[in-house]
Amino acid sequence: MSTLRYFSCAVLILVTSACFAADKKAASVTKDVFGKTNDGNDVYIFTIKNSNGLTAKVMELGAHIIRLEVPDRDGKLTNIVTGFDSMQRYRSAFEGATIGRFANRIANATFKIDGVEYKSTSNLHGGRNGFHTKLWKGTEFQNDNEAGVKMTYFSKDGEEGYPGNLKCTVTFTLTNENELKIDYEAATDKTTVVNFTNHSYFNLAGAGSGQVMAHEIYINADKYTPFDRSQIPTGEISPVKGTPFDFTEPNSIGSKITALGGRGGYDHNYVINGWDGKKLVLAARVSEPTTGRVMEVLTTEPGMQFYSSRGEAFCLETQHFPDSPNHPDFPSTILRPGETFKSETIYKFSTK
Repeated sequence: MSTLRYFSCAVLILVTSACFAADKKAASVTKDVFGKTNDGNDVYIFTIKNSNGLTAKVMELGAHIIRLEVPDRDGKLTNIVTGFDSMQRYRSAFEGATIGRFANRIANATFKIDGVEYKSTSNLHGGRNGFHTKLWKGTEFQNDNEAGVKMTYFSKDGEEGYPGNLKCTVTFTLTNENELKIDYEAATDKTTVVNFTNHSYFNLAGAGSGQVMAHEIYINADKYTPFDRSQIPTGEISPVKGTPFDFTEPNSIGSKITALGGRGGYDHNYVINGWDGKKLVLAARVSEPTTGRVMEVLTTEPGMQFYSSRGEAFCLETQHFPDSPNHPDFPSTILRPGETFKSETIYKFSTK
Protein backbone atom coordinates (compact mmCIF):
# COMPACT_ATOMS: atom_id res chain seq x y z
CA MET A 1 0.00 0.00 0.00
CA SER A 2 1.33 3.42 -0.92
CA THR A 3 2.09 6.21 1.52
CA LEU A 4 -0.86 8.15 0.06
CA ARG A 5 -3.27 5.27 0.82
CA TYR A 6 -1.93 4.99 4.40
CA PHE A 7 -2.47 8.74 4.76
CA SER A 8 -6.03 8.49 3.36
CA CYS A 9 -6.94 5.66 5.76
CA ALA A 10 -5.57 7.59 8.71
CA VAL A 11 -7.61 10.66 7.75
CA LEU A 12 -10.73 8.49 7.40
CA ILE A 13 -10.22 6.99 10.87
CA LEU A 14 -9.74 10.42 12.41
CA VAL A 15 -12.83 11.83 10.69
CA THR A 16 -14.95 8.82 11.68
CA SER A 17 -13.79 9.05 15.30
CA ALA A 18 -14.61 12.75 15.35
CA CYS A 19 -18.11 12.03 14.01
CA PHE A 20 -18.74 9.45 16.74
CA ALA A 21 -17.52 11.92 19.37
CA ALA A 22 -19.80 14.62 17.97
CA ASP A 23 -22.80 12.25 18.04
CA LYS A 24 -22.32 11.48 21.74
CA LYS A 25 -23.89 14.19 23.85
CA ALA A 26 -22.08 15.47 26.91
CA ALA A 27 -23.77 15.68 30.29
CA SER A 28 -25.29 19.10 30.96
CA VAL A 29 -26.96 21.23 33.60
CA THR A 30 -29.11 24.36 33.35
CA LYS A 31 -30.90 26.47 35.94
CA ASP A 32 -34.14 28.44 36.00
CA VAL A 33 -36.17 30.32 38.59
CA PHE A 34 -38.85 28.00 40.04
CA GLY A 35 -40.41 30.52 42.41
CA LYS A 36 -39.71 32.90 45.26
CA THR A 37 -39.43 32.61 49.01
CA ASN A 38 -41.81 34.56 51.28
CA ASP A 39 -39.16 37.28 51.60
CA GLY A 40 -38.73 37.57 47.82
CA ASN A 41 -35.56 35.53 47.16
CA ASP A 42 -35.38 33.55 43.92
CA VAL A 43 -35.48 29.78 44.25
CA TYR A 44 -33.65 28.00 41.44
CA ILE A 45 -34.36 24.62 39.90
CA PHE A 46 -31.47 22.77 38.23
CA THR A 47 -32.12 20.43 35.29
CA ILE A 48 -29.36 17.83 34.95
CA LYS A 49 -29.11 15.56 31.89
CA ASN A 50 -26.71 12.79 30.95
CA SER A 51 -25.77 11.57 27.47
CA ASN A 52 -28.55 8.94 27.54
CA GLY A 53 -31.34 11.44 28.21
CA LEU A 54 -31.79 10.52 31.86
CA THR A 55 -32.86 13.75 33.58
CA ALA A 56 -32.96 14.92 37.19
CA LYS A 57 -34.50 18.17 38.44
CA VAL A 58 -33.27 19.45 41.80
CA MET A 59 -34.59 22.51 43.64
CA GLU A 60 -32.81 24.79 46.14
CA LEU A 61 -35.74 24.83 48.59
CA GLY A 62 -35.19 21.78 50.76
CA ALA A 63 -32.57 20.48 48.29
CA HIS A 64 -35.47 18.51 46.78
CA ILE A 65 -35.33 16.05 43.91
CA ILE A 66 -38.57 17.02 42.18
CA ARG A 67 -38.30 14.96 38.99
CA LEU A 68 -36.29 11.99 37.76
CA GLU A 69 -36.88 10.83 34.19
CA VAL A 70 -35.51 7.34 33.52
CA PRO A 71 -35.73 5.22 30.32
CA ASP A 72 -37.64 1.93 30.19
CA ARG A 73 -36.54 -1.11 28.17
CA ASP A 74 -37.77 0.62 24.99
CA GLY A 75 -35.93 3.86 25.76
CA LYS A 76 -39.08 5.77 26.78
CA LEU A 77 -38.37 8.37 29.45
CA THR A 78 -40.81 8.61 32.37
CA ASN A 79 -40.68 10.48 35.68
CA ILE A 80 -40.36 7.93 38.52
CA VAL A 81 -40.48 10.16 41.63
CA THR A 82 -43.54 11.79 43.15
CA GLY A 83 -43.64 15.57 43.29
CA PHE A 84 -45.71 18.72 42.93
CA ASP A 85 -46.30 21.37 40.29
CA SER A 86 -45.90 24.41 42.54
CA MET A 87 -43.15 25.47 44.93
CA GLN A 88 -45.77 26.29 47.57
CA ARG A 89 -46.52 22.61 48.06
CA TYR A 90 -42.82 21.87 48.70
CA ARG A 91 -42.46 24.31 51.61
CA SER A 92 -42.95 21.60 54.23
CA ALA A 93 -42.99 18.43 52.10
CA PHE A 94 -40.72 15.44 52.69
CA GLU A 95 -41.18 14.11 49.12
CA GLY A 96 -37.76 14.20 47.45
CA ALA A 97 -36.23 16.36 50.20
CA THR A 98 -32.86 16.35 51.90
CA ILE A 99 -33.53 15.40 55.52
CA GLY A 100 -31.48 16.63 58.49
CA ARG A 101 -29.99 17.38 60.85
CA PHE A 102 -31.20 13.99 61.98
CA ALA A 103 -33.20 11.78 59.64
CA ASN A 104 -35.88 9.47 61.04
CA ARG A 105 -36.85 9.44 64.72
CA ILE A 106 -35.35 10.36 68.08
CA ALA A 107 -37.20 9.13 71.18
CA ASN A 108 -39.06 12.00 72.87
CA ALA A 109 -37.02 14.36 70.65
CA THR A 110 -34.36 14.18 73.38
CA PHE A 111 -30.75 13.02 73.39
CA LYS A 112 -27.51 13.49 75.32
CA ILE A 113 -24.01 14.33 74.13
CA ASP A 114 -21.20 13.97 76.68
CA GLY A 115 -23.78 14.06 79.47
CA VAL A 116 -25.50 17.24 78.26
CA GLU A 117 -29.16 16.90 77.31
CA TYR A 118 -30.57 18.46 74.13
CA LYS A 119 -34.16 18.59 72.90
CA SER A 120 -35.25 18.96 69.31
CA THR A 121 -38.48 20.70 68.28
CA SER A 122 -39.81 17.36 66.96
CA ASN A 123 -38.80 13.71 67.16
CA LEU A 124 -39.03 13.26 63.36
CA HIS A 125 -36.71 14.30 60.50
CA GLY A 126 -34.71 17.05 62.18
CA GLY A 127 -37.45 19.11 63.83
CA ARG A 128 -40.51 21.08 62.79
CA ASN A 129 -38.41 23.12 60.36
CA GLY A 130 -35.74 20.66 59.32
CA PHE A 131 -33.47 20.83 56.28
CA HIS A 132 -36.42 20.00 54.00
CA THR A 133 -37.79 23.52 54.65
CA LYS A 134 -34.52 25.46 54.27
CA LEU A 135 -33.26 27.44 51.29
CA TRP A 136 -30.01 25.88 50.06
CA LYS A 137 -27.57 27.57 47.69
CA GLY A 138 -26.91 25.67 44.47
CA THR A 139 -23.86 25.85 42.20
CA GLU A 140 -23.90 23.87 38.96
CA PHE A 141 -20.98 21.96 37.39
CA GLN A 142 -20.50 19.77 34.33
CA ASN A 143 -18.00 17.91 32.16
CA ASP A 144 -18.27 15.34 29.36
CA ASN A 145 -19.00 12.43 31.71
CA GLU A 146 -21.19 13.94 34.41
CA ALA A 147 -23.08 17.03 35.53
CA GLY A 148 -24.70 18.17 38.72
CA VAL A 149 -25.31 20.75 41.39
CA LYS A 150 -23.60 21.35 44.71
CA MET A 151 -26.00 22.57 47.42
CA THR A 152 -24.77 24.31 50.58
CA TYR A 153 -26.53 25.33 53.78
CA PHE A 154 -25.30 26.79 57.07
CA SER A 155 -27.25 25.51 60.08
CA LYS A 156 -26.75 27.79 63.08
CA ASP A 157 -25.97 26.62 66.59
CA GLY A 158 -29.27 25.78 68.33
CA GLU A 159 -31.34 25.46 65.16
CA GLU A 160 -34.24 23.12 65.95
CA GLY A 161 -32.45 22.40 69.25
CA TYR A 162 -29.27 20.88 67.78
CA PRO A 163 -25.87 22.09 69.02
CA GLY A 164 -23.10 23.52 66.84
CA ASN A 165 -22.78 25.68 63.76
CA LEU A 166 -22.97 23.09 60.99
CA LYS A 167 -21.68 23.67 57.46
CA CYS A 168 -23.55 21.28 55.17
CA THR A 169 -23.06 20.24 51.55
CA VAL A 170 -25.21 17.95 49.42
CA THR A 171 -23.98 17.25 45.89
CA PHE A 172 -26.24 15.71 43.25
CA THR A 173 -24.34 14.21 40.29
CA LEU A 174 -25.79 12.51 37.21
CA THR A 175 -23.27 10.34 35.34
CA ASN A 176 -23.29 8.93 31.82
CA GLU A 177 -23.45 5.48 33.45
CA ASN A 178 -27.05 6.29 34.50
CA GLU A 179 -26.12 6.88 38.12
CA LEU A 180 -27.60 9.56 40.36
CA LYS A 181 -25.00 10.12 43.07
CA ILE A 182 -25.80 11.98 46.28
CA ASP A 183 -22.78 13.00 48.38
CA TYR A 184 -23.22 14.50 51.84
CA GLU A 185 -20.60 16.41 53.81
CA ALA A 186 -20.71 18.36 57.08
CA ALA A 187 -18.40 20.03 59.62
CA THR A 188 -19.21 21.50 63.03
CA ASP A 189 -17.67 23.81 65.64
CA LYS A 190 -19.39 22.00 68.54
CA THR A 191 -20.04 18.31 69.11
CA THR A 192 -23.38 17.39 67.58
CA VAL A 193 -25.32 14.57 65.90
CA VAL A 194 -25.68 14.17 62.13
CA ASN A 195 -27.82 11.83 60.06
CA PHE A 196 -28.76 12.85 56.51
CA THR A 197 -30.90 11.11 53.89
CA ASN A 198 -32.97 11.77 50.78
CA HIS A 199 -36.71 11.18 51.05
CA SER A 200 -37.70 10.45 47.43
CA TYR A 201 -40.80 8.36 46.77
CA PHE A 202 -40.32 6.03 43.77
CA ASN A 203 -42.58 4.24 41.34
CA LEU A 204 -40.53 2.61 38.58
CA ALA A 205 -43.60 2.25 36.35
CA GLY A 206 -44.00 6.02 36.50
CA ALA A 207 -45.16 8.42 39.19
CA GLY A 208 -48.94 8.23 39.55
CA SER A 209 -49.25 5.06 37.49
CA GLY A 210 -50.73 2.88 40.22
CA GLN A 211 -49.68 0.66 43.09
CA VAL A 212 -46.13 -0.63 43.54
CA MET A 213 -47.09 -4.01 45.01
CA ALA A 214 -45.81 -5.87 41.91
CA HIS A 215 -42.36 -4.24 42.07
CA GLU A 216 -39.77 -6.91 42.86
CA ILE A 217 -37.35 -5.98 45.64
CA TYR A 218 -34.13 -7.45 47.01
CA ILE A 219 -32.72 -6.00 50.25
CA ASN A 220 -29.15 -6.89 51.20
CA ALA A 221 -29.87 -7.15 54.92
CA ASP A 222 -30.06 -10.20 57.18
CA LYS A 223 -31.19 -8.06 60.12
CA TYR A 224 -33.41 -5.12 61.00
CA THR A 225 -34.14 -2.94 64.04
CA PRO A 226 -37.56 -3.71 65.62
CA PHE A 227 -39.46 -0.79 67.12
CA ASP A 228 -42.18 -0.06 69.69
CA ARG A 229 -45.61 1.49 69.17
CA SER A 230 -44.00 4.91 68.71
CA GLN A 231 -41.74 3.50 65.97
CA ILE A 232 -38.71 3.99 68.22
CA PRO A 233 -36.16 1.14 68.05
CA THR A 234 -36.16 -1.18 71.04
CA GLY A 235 -32.38 -1.50 70.76
CA GLU A 236 -32.55 -5.04 69.43
CA ILE A 237 -31.02 -6.05 66.11
CA SER A 238 -33.07 -9.02 64.94
CA PRO A 239 -32.84 -11.47 62.04
CA VAL A 240 -35.30 -11.04 59.17
CA LYS A 241 -35.41 -14.77 58.42
CA GLY A 242 -38.88 -16.19 58.94
CA THR A 243 -40.49 -12.74 59.11
CA PRO A 244 -42.38 -10.55 56.58
CA PHE A 245 -39.27 -8.34 56.51
CA ASP A 246 -37.13 -10.90 54.71
CA PHE A 247 -36.23 -9.76 51.18
CA THR A 248 -32.86 -11.48 51.02
CA GLU A 249 -34.35 -13.31 48.05
CA PRO A 250 -36.08 -11.08 45.46
CA ASN A 251 -39.83 -10.94 45.90
CA SER A 252 -42.69 -8.56 45.17
CA ILE A 253 -43.35 -5.79 47.67
CA GLY A 254 -46.91 -7.04 48.06
CA SER A 255 -45.96 -10.68 48.63
CA LYS A 256 -45.68 -10.39 52.40
CA ILE A 257 -47.44 -7.14 53.22
CA THR A 258 -50.67 -8.85 54.32
CA ALA A 259 -48.70 -10.60 57.07
CA LEU A 260 -48.16 -7.19 58.68
CA GLY A 261 -51.88 -7.03 59.49
CA GLY A 262 -54.58 -4.41 58.99
CA ARG A 263 -53.73 -1.71 56.46
CA GLY A 264 -50.15 -1.52 57.65
CA GLY A 265 -47.08 -1.49 55.48
CA TYR A 266 -43.31 -1.30 55.66
CA ASP A 267 -41.56 1.52 57.49
CA HIS A 268 -38.55 -0.32 58.87
CA ASN A 269 -34.80 0.18 59.17
CA TYR A 270 -32.65 -2.57 57.67
CA VAL A 271 -29.07 -3.32 58.78
CA ILE A 272 -27.06 -3.45 55.55
CA ASN A 273 -24.77 -6.47 55.13
CA GLY A 274 -21.07 -5.73 54.68
CA TRP A 275 -21.13 -2.14 55.96
CA ASP A 276 -17.79 -0.72 57.13
CA GLY A 277 -18.42 3.03 56.79
CA LYS A 278 -15.94 3.42 53.94
CA LYS A 279 -16.86 1.48 50.81
CA LEU A 280 -20.08 1.52 48.84
CA VAL A 281 -22.26 -1.52 49.49
CA LEU A 282 -25.33 -2.70 47.60
CA ALA A 283 -28.33 -1.99 49.83
CA ALA A 284 -31.24 -2.87 47.54
CA ARG A 285 -32.30 -3.71 44.02
CA VAL A 286 -35.82 -3.02 42.72
CA SER A 287 -37.26 -3.99 39.33
CA GLU A 288 -40.60 -3.24 37.69
CA PRO A 289 -41.88 -6.00 35.36
CA THR A 290 -43.94 -4.03 32.82
CA THR A 291 -41.31 -1.38 31.97
CA GLY A 292 -38.17 -3.39 32.73
CA ARG A 293 -36.72 -0.58 34.83
CA VAL A 294 -34.20 -1.63 37.47
CA MET A 295 -32.89 0.58 40.29
CA GLU A 296 -29.92 -0.40 42.45
CA VAL A 297 -29.14 1.48 45.66
CA LEU A 298 -25.52 1.56 46.85
CA THR A 299 -24.45 3.38 49.99
CA THR A 300 -21.77 3.95 52.60
CA GLU A 301 -24.50 4.14 55.27
CA PRO A 302 -25.13 1.29 57.76
CA GLY A 303 -28.91 1.31 57.40
CA MET A 304 -31.78 1.84 55.01
CA GLN A 305 -35.39 2.69 55.83
CA PHE A 306 -37.74 0.76 53.55
CA TYR A 307 -41.13 2.44 53.37
CA SER A 308 -44.13 1.23 51.39
CA SER A 309 -47.77 1.22 52.37
CA ARG A 310 -50.33 -0.30 50.01
CA GLY A 311 -50.02 2.80 47.85
CA GLU A 312 -48.37 4.12 44.73
CA ALA A 313 -44.75 4.62 45.84
CA PHE A 314 -41.93 3.32 48.00
CA CYS A 315 -38.92 4.89 49.74
CA LEU A 316 -35.41 3.55 50.24
CA GLU A 317 -33.79 6.04 52.65
CA THR A 318 -30.12 5.30 53.31
CA GLN A 319 -29.20 6.45 56.81
CA HIS A 320 -27.84 5.69 60.23
CA PHE A 321 -30.27 3.85 62.49
CA PRO A 322 -33.25 5.70 64.03
CA ASP A 323 -32.69 6.99 67.59
CA SER A 324 -28.96 6.28 67.34
CA PRO A 325 -27.98 9.01 69.88
CA ASN A 326 -29.89 7.05 72.53
CA HIS A 327 -28.42 3.64 71.65
CA PRO A 328 -24.66 3.41 72.27
CA ASP A 329 -24.54 0.00 70.56
CA PHE A 330 -25.75 1.46 67.23
CA PRO A 331 -23.22 2.98 64.80
CA SER A 332 -22.41 6.44 66.11
CA THR A 333 -23.90 9.63 64.66
CA ILE A 334 -21.66 11.90 66.75
CA LEU A 335 -19.70 14.56 64.84
CA ARG A 336 -16.98 16.49 66.68
CA PRO A 337 -15.05 19.66 65.79
CA GLY A 338 -12.16 18.91 63.44
CA GLU A 339 -13.97 15.91 61.94
CA THR A 340 -15.76 15.82 58.59
CA PHE A 341 -18.92 13.82 58.07
CA LYS A 342 -19.02 12.18 54.63
CA SER A 343 -21.57 9.86 53.12
CA GLU A 344 -22.47 8.71 49.62
CA THR A 345 -25.49 7.04 48.09
CA ILE A 346 -25.91 6.02 44.44
CA TYR A 347 -29.11 5.21 42.61
CA LYS A 348 -28.09 3.26 39.51
CA PHE A 349 -30.58 2.61 36.70
CA SER A 350 -30.74 -0.09 34.04
CA THR A 351 -33.32 -2.26 32.29
CA LYS A 352 -33.99 -5.94 31.79
